[in-house]
Amino acid sequence: MKLAWTALAAVLMSGSALAQQGPPPGPPPGAGPAAAPGAPRREPPPLYVPEPGQPVENRAAAGTASGQTPAFPQQTRAPFVPSLVTFTVETVTEGLRFPWAMAILPDGRLLITERDGTMRIAHGAQLSPPVAGVPAVQVQEISGLDDVILDPNFAQNQRIYFTYVEKLAVGNTLAVARARLVDGPAPRLEDVKVIYRQEPNLKSEHGNFGARLLFDAQGMLFVTLGDLASDPLRPYIQQLDSGIGKIVRITTDGAPAPRGPFARRRGARPELYALGFRNPLGLAFRPGTNQLWATEVGPRGGDELNLIKPGANYGWPLISYGNEYRGGNVGEGPTKRGFEQPVYYWDPVISPSSLMFYTGEAFPAWKGNAFITSLSQQHLVRLVLEGNRVVGEERLLADRRERLRQVKQAPDGSLYVLTDGGAGKVLRLVPAARQVALSSAAGSP
Repeated sequence: MKLAWTALAAVLMSGSALAQQGPPPGPPPGAGPAAAPGAPRREPPPLYVPEPGQPVENRAAAGTASGQTPAFPQQTRAPFVPSLVTFTVETVTEGLRFPWAMAILPDGRLLITERDGTMRIAHGAQLSPPVAGVPAVQVQEISGLDDVILDPNFAQNQRIYFTYVEKLAVGNTLAVARARLVDGPAPRLEDVKVIYRQEPNLKSEHGNFGARLLFDAQGMLFVTLGDLASDPLRPYIQQLDSGIGKIVRITTDGAPAPRGPFARRRGARPELYALGFRNPLGLAFRPGTNQLWATEVGPRGGDELNLIKPGANYGWPLISYGNEYRGGNVGEGPTKRGFEQPVYYWDPVISPSSLMFYTGEAFPAWKGNAFITSLSQQHLVRLVLEGNRVVGEERLLADRRERLRQVKQAPDGSLYVLTDGGAGKVLRLVPAARQVALSSAAGSP
């Protein structure tokens, strides 16, 4: 299925670049899967059509019962900025069950994880048999088999790294594993080894494991670790001897990366890089800088985009925008000396599930923009930044009414978008002009 359209046409007709109007769908903490089969169908709210320059959101805020206000202008509800980019949406791969992440192999195929413990290789519409050798996975509502990335030297060593929820004799944990991918008609993993585990090992009923992976230029591996969505575990989030609610930086063997910001702090885990997170699902470096950015699924009315600084504390659960899903304020409110403020937050929430910065040539107007997938509000966010401030927001693909799990830039500059749910698929955004040219070439003698 192929749909050609422009962002301007979407504003006037389809709403694909638009925010949604009406009450938020009310996802559970952590933005879990869609309703189970047989559950009453909730009709999505009508699409909101903002005028260019007007706030991208017009719904009553969900997290301002206590009179919360942004700490600085345009920290939320930035102006709607249509890019007027013409693109085509292609369905590349179908038949996925709760896909969670994808890695682009050197030949252009996609290595895809599915929450329930399956890993597959997609070559266009063709899916490989399940990759053999994947460890046993404990499915925890929104987590199971989670992220996957390639080693920076994958072409030489065929190594991959992936995260999954591991059941232990007592409790469970998020595990980071390394393996060698053996390709072929019956792909498999060999030399599987868990290199890192979130500690302490505790029992989480709902998820919020984080689980995102990212390599830096030095070959060190960043891992996001969620708060496990459990009130009794909240004290661990602010404790430096705990891996709960943190971002860590490790080597490819799982050892603490050298010269960590907490390495000399007595009692602190030396791999800690930053702390105070609820469920950080997006992680990316901003092009042309060494800045690390993250998106976080927060409380009701408190999803965040953060600039991650080594050693910084982002406040959860002591401060946050928004309210608890069960009602009431979070901690002491949205601000406090000594804690970082989000660069941007969403109220109502969008459940941001991945983050990337665009660097390609296929869409020149998007260069340098941040792209964020939304689960609960079912759109692809495009953010325009000036310095370290958001000055504009556009919402793409909203008319498709699909939960979006991950966005990745392809080598040719097109965008892959992974949808969530039991009928998951891979979409691809390509320039419409290129699609017309390809169609014309295909029809020529």
